[in-house]
Amino acid sequence: MKPILRVFSYLRYYPKEIALNIVFNLLSILFNLFSFVLIVPVIELFFGMTEAPAVEPAFGFNQSALTDWAMYHLYQYKESVGLWACLFTFAGSYLVCVLLYDLTRYLGLYFLSPIRNGVLRRLRDDIYHKVTILPISFFAGKRKGDLISRMSADLADIEWSVVSTLQSLVKDPINVLVFAATLVFISPRLFLLFLIILPPAVFLISKIGKSLKRNSIKGQEKLGEMMSTYKETIDNLEVVKAYQRERFRQETFENVNKNYSRRMMRVARRKEAGSPLSEVLGTIGLGFILVLGGNAVLGGEIQASVFILFVIIFARLIPPVQAIVKAYSSLQKGSASAMRIFEILDADEKIIEISNAVTMNTFEEKIEYKNVYFAYDAEDGKKTYVLDNLNLTIPKGKKVAIVGPSGAGKTTLADLLPRFYDPTEGEISIDGVPIKTMNINSLRRNIGVVSQNCILFNDTIANNITFGMNDVPIEKIRDAARIANADEFIMQMPQGYDTPVGDHGSALSGGQRQRISIARAVLRNPPILILDEATSALDYESQQAVQKALDNVMQDRTSIVIAHRLSTIENADIIVVMDHGKIVEKGSHFELLEKGGAYKSLVDLQNTAKINHI
Repeated sequence: MKPILRVFSYLRYYPKEIALNIVFNLLSILFNLFSFVLIVPVIELFFGMTEAPAVEPAFGFNQSALTDWAMYHLYQYKESVGLWACLFTFAGSYLVCVLLYDLTRYLGLYFLSPIRNGVLRRLRDDIYHKVTILPISFFAGKRKGDLISRMSADLADIEWSVVSTLQSLVKDPINVLVFAATLVFISPRLFLLFLIILPPAVFLISKIGKSLKRNSIKGQEKLGEMMSTYKETIDNLEVVKAYQRERFRQETFENVNKNYSRRMMRVARRKEAGSPLSEVLGTIGLGFILVLGGNAVLGGEIQASVFILFVIIFARLIPPVQAIVKAYSSLQKGSASAMRIFEILDADEKIIEISNAVTMNTFEEKIEYKNVYFAYDAEDGKKTYVLDNLNLTIPKGKKVAIVGPSGAGKTTLADLLPRFYDPTEGEISIDGVPIKTMNINSLRRNIGVVSQNCILFNDTIANNITFGMNDVPIEKIRDAARIANADEFIMQMPQGYDTPVGDHGSALSGGQRQRISIARAVLRNPPILILDEATSALDYESQQAVQKALDNVMQDRTSIVIAHRLSTIENADIIVVMDHGKIVEKGSHFELLEKGGAYKSLVDLQNTAKINHI
C-alpha cells in the first residue's frame, strides 16, 4: 500500500477542503442516524408498546435510562398537543433530517471535487516535469507506448481506483464507527455477534486484495504493450502497407489485446467478489441477531421498539462496510498503477546539477574533451564502451567535422557537450570550466542543435521557430528564416508564418522541416552549433537548399558537424575521423587525403558508390 500512501500524500495541499469534507460528512451521518432514531417514538406512539414512567426518571447515558427519560417526555408532549399533532411534528422532524442529510452529503462531495481533480493535476504535472528532466538514456530501452500508457491509462486508473475512493475512505469509516457505537449503546451483547463475523471477513477480503493487485500489475503491463503495438503501427503505416503486413500486425495486436482482456477479466472478477462476500457475511450476522434478539424481546430483556431500531441500524451498517471493502479492492487495483507511475517519478536523474553551479554567459576560447570514456549500462551489468579515452580540442570559431562508420561514437561525442549524457570517465570543459559545474540551462542556451530527425510540433511555423520564446517580433523570426533559407517558401504558404505544420511537420517536405529546424537554432543565436547529419536524409535538391542554410548559420560560430556525406564537410577547419570510439585521424580535408588513411578510404568508398549509382 506504500504507492497508495504516496498518492494520498498529495492531499497535504488541500487542508481546508479536507477539513470541510470531513465536517459535512460527519454532519450527514448524524442527520442520517437521527432520522432512524425517530422511528422508535413513532412506533411507541402508534402501538403503545410500552407505558411511560409515572414520574420523570433520572437522565442517564445508558440505553435503558435514556429510553425511559425520552419516553416520559414524549408521552407528556403527546398529552399536551394530541396524537396527530405529535405525529405531524415527528414527520416534519424526519423530513428536516433527510433534507439536512442530503444537503450536508452534497456539500461533502462539493469540497471533495477540488481535492480529486487537484491530486490528479499535480500528479500529471510531476510526471511531465520528470519526463522532461530525465536523461535521454532513460528512454533508450523504454517503449513509448508504455510511457504514454502510464500518463493516460495508469493515471485514469488512479483517478477511478484511488482518488474516487476518497469519499468512501473518509465518510464510510466514520459512518461505521458512529453506527457501531450506536449499536453498542443499544445492545453490547447483540453487537458482539458482528465482531465474531469480522475476522474471517477481513481475512478473505485481504486474500482477494493481494490477488487483485498482482493481476492489476500484469494487466497494466499488457496495456502498455498493446499501446506500444498500436503506436508502432501508426508510426510505420507506410512500411506495413508496402510489405502487405496488415494482417500480420492485426494478429499481433489481437494477441496482445486478448491477453490484456483476459487479465483484466480476472481483475474485474476479483474486484467484484469483495462486495457480495461482505454482504453475505453481514446477512449471516443479521440472521443471528434476529434469532437471538427476538428471543431477548420475548424474554423481556429488551424493548421491541429498541430491538427494531437495532435491526434497522445494523442493516444500515452493511452498505458502508461494503463500500469500504469495495474501496479496499479499488485501492489494491490502483496500487499497481501507482507503482508504475512512481517508477517514473523515482527514476534516477543521472544528469545532476550541483548546488553552486556557475552560469555560462560567454564562450571565449575553446571546448576540450579530456580522457573521455562513455559506456551505456547494460541489463546484465556489463558495460560496452562507445567512447574510449577520447581527447579533442575545438577552438572557438572553428568548423569541426566528425566522420566515421556507423557505431563509431560520433553522435555520442556531440551529445555529451549539452549534457544529454555525462561521460563515464573523463571531463569536458568550455573555456577551462568543466561543464558538470555549469548551470544546465545556461549551458544549453549557448548550444544550438540541428539533428537528422528534425522535430516539429503540431503548431504554426512561427511558433515552431520561436519554440517557447515570448514576444519575438515577426521581423526577427523572418531574419532567422532568411538565414536558414526558409523565408521564401514560408511566405508562399496560404497563411505564411501562421501556417500549421501538422503532426510531426507532416504538412511540409523533409527539406522544409529541416530549414525550419535550422531557423529555430538561428533565432537563439548560440555561439556553439551541433549539426548531427542534418542533410543525410534529404534528396539532392533539398540537400543543396539546406546546405546553403547551414553554411549561412555556421559563419562566425563554433560548429560541430557530424557528417554522412563527406562532400559537405570538405571546407571544415578540422576533420576528425572516428572508429570504435577512438579518434584515428585528425586534420584538414587535403591533409587527410595526403595521409592516405581511414579518411581517404571513406572518401574513395563514397566516390565509388556515386559512380555505381550513376
